[in-house]
Amino acid sequence: MAKCYFTGKTTVTGNRRSHALNATRRTWKANLQTVRIKDEDGNVVKVKVSARALKKGNIERA
Repeated sequence: MAKCYFTGKTTVTGNRRSHALNATRRTWKANLQTVRIKDEDGNVVKVKVSARALKKGNIERA
């Protein structure tokens, strides 16, 4: 399942509401990017990271 490595963000579900308030199911997908980072051991790993976590700048890219 697509999930942010740092923030844990994933797909969220809810209802699409028309003008007449008819409800149909829909999903909102997190803006995930695949990046290469260094893990705790110093190895380079590919992980999915949300765009917000990337913008924060607290991720050390490889």
